[in-house]
Amino acid sequence: MNRLANEISPYLKQHAGNPVDWFPWGDEAFAKAREENLPILLSIGYSTCHWCHVMAHESFENDSVAKLMNSSFVNIKVDREERPDIDSVYMTYTQALTGQGGWPMTVFLTPDKKPFYAGTYFPPTDNHGRPGFSRLLESISKAWQEKHSEIQDQAADITTKIIQSTESHAAHQTELRSELLDQAVEALANIYDSEWGGFGNAPKFPSPANLEFLLVYGSLEKPASEHATEMAVNTLEHMLSGGLYDQLGGGFARYSVDRAWLAPHFEKMLYDNASLVKVLTQAHQVAPNKARFPEVIHETIAYLEREMCLEINTEEIAFYSAQDADSEGVEGKFFLWTTTQLEETLGVDDALIAAKVFDVSTTGNFTDPHNPELVQRNILTRRSGISEIAKDLQIDSDELSNKVAHIRDQLFEVREKRIHPDRDEKVLTSWNGLLVGALAEAGRVFENQRYIESAEKTARFIYRNLWVEESQNSKKHLMHIYAEGQAKVLGQLEDYSYLGLGLIDLYRATGKQSYLNWSRELFSIILEDFQDVKASGFFDTSTDAESLIIRPKSIYDASIPAGNGSAAKLGAILGRYFNNDHWLNTASDAASLAAASVQRGVSALGTSLQAILQLTSENQEIAIVGDPQDRQIYEHELAANYLPLMLIALTSKEEISIYGSLDIFTGREASDSSVTAYICRDMVCNVPAKNISEFKIQLGRLKT
Repeated sequence: MNRLANEISPYLKQHAGNPVDWFPWGDEAFAKAREENLPILLSIGYSTCHWCHVMAHESFENDSVAKLMNSSFVNIKVDREERPDIDSVYMTYTQALTGQGGWPMTVFLTPDKKPFYAGTYFPPTDNHGRPGFSRLLESISKAWQEKHSEIQDQAADITTKIIQSTESHAAHQTELRSELLDQAVEALANIYDSEWGGFGNAPKFPSPANLEFLLVYGSLEKPASEHATEMAVNTLEHMLSGGLYDQLGGGFARYSVDRAWLAPHFEKMLYDNASLVKVLTQAHQVAPNKARFPEVIHETIAYLEREMCLEINTEEIAFYSAQDADSEGVEGKFFLWTTTQLEETLGVDDALIAAKVFDVSTTGNFTDPHNPELVQRNILTRRSGISEIAKDLQIDSDELSNKVAHIRDQLFEVREKRIHPDRDEKVLTSWNGLLVGALAEAGRVFENQRYIESAEKTARFIYRNLWVEESQNSKKHLMHIYAEGQAKVLGQLEDYSYLGLGLIDLYRATGKQSYLNWSRELFSIILEDFQDVKASGFFDTSTDAESLIIRPKSIYDASIPAGNGSAAKLGAILGRYFNNDHWLNTASDAASLAAASVQRGVSALGTSLQAILQLTSENQEIAIVGDPQDRQIYEHELAANYLPLMLIALTSKEEISIYGSLDIFTGREASDSSVTAYICRDMVCNVPAKNISEFKIQLGRLKT
């Protein structure tokens, strides 16, 4: 066992038994590199990454490769999810050098952490235009010995250019105008796949931030609004019909390798499922006639509760990070079916129906280049609707619908007996923050109190286990990761901003101002510890974090929403709740960093575009005063309407007595009715609605 056995990251522990003399990122590794004048081999990945597994099996578990690594390098393993700051720094270099990024990421550094060569996956021997890993190691080692000073100079020059490029891009601002949003929708339309939905060609990612932006834009009275909504809704429908979505167990895989959403890499990430639950909830409000939207929302939440939930006690839960693509060392094995397996499970007649419903064929629709002997396997899809299939089979639609539900139950029961994919059992504050918001919003829209309670229990877990109260030696702060009963790594911008936004959704679902106040506290810390006071925007790491060769500032969405855009969105919403112009101006400055890139990078700007929508749209507010049980009928009516830019404020006499009154409630605390609702524009309100009929009338006028 190597040093990684002592780490809490499941990914690092996966490599603890390698013959490679791995170090975790830290002073010990860099001290050894300096003392022995050795280059550093930095390998970055994550536990559910398919190609990370492939390279591990091919190279890191190979004794001869390990011997080369151990003799000529100091080898460092990093979990990109545990240390997104390190990943961001070296991904910037890898993309600049190679024109692409991805994991596993392999970067060669000088002992002072400066990069001089990089790539992603390297095969064991020369293949696919990539050098074999052993040959690469020998070449790098030889160059280090023979051209040492040249490499040092090259690394210093590269690092200087990375710093200059980062600072230049991060300082480039454009004035926020609503026309930018029109340009963004046009740019997305230019890369939109009208046949299969989504943007660009293969591989295809769900991009929930873009879909949410399009839905919000679609709520405006703009010439392109209808098309924006259509692009989002159509994309979601196609995603749900393909193999990207687990048709038996619920939940979404990370991305599709093809443009038709058929074949995913089967790993399921918490951040994708949280974000897609939320955007599907919004899509349901926009298109309530799409029956599969609520079905998939409930199934995905059920998957998360069943497969990904850590239950601490009756008051606290949290959710694990990810589920692997592989089981028994084979990608997708858990999820795939043959026609023979269908017949063994269902019998011949029902197997024929299942094959029709789930597009299963004897030839199969999935092949694995690493296991070419495994043939005739199928990813389950739902390309056709029940009524269409019923007509083809000459069966009543209701009868077929009941039959399919029974078939699904049988297939799921059999699949549960298979060996499950591994699970990454670390808890990340940021990704759980996304889920807090998703559960709260789904609970609000579907009037599902259990979802809201789950959101509250998750927030409570973070508060008790990852939120450090002020003490003599430290100020209040979040921690980033929880595993094996301990919290580790200082919170990053994504932790504060995702959780802050989730808490706002939780406030909207409960009316409990304590959630809104905690969100405000988190944003205050962002301003104090993450803001770039010399330029604009927010750094990914706090002033107290470890210094890296650059201090990253995420402007573009990657696999998760950009921290800068998320913080801007948080500031834009809280600035309105607490009537704070400074917060609004700071949010505008941060969002303006992305505005300059709309034409060339629109597909990675969905989060910042949402912030710009918040900052440039007309201010509208709805305030409802009354006890929670009395407010329910009003909140039900409100939840049936898609009002994404509306500031929703709920309170009761008890809440006001404990926390005081938000500005929007000032002068509106008392009324001669049990509930009073105020619909306002820029804090100037209509006549108070004191009954549900009047409230419905005023809500209807908002859309005219």
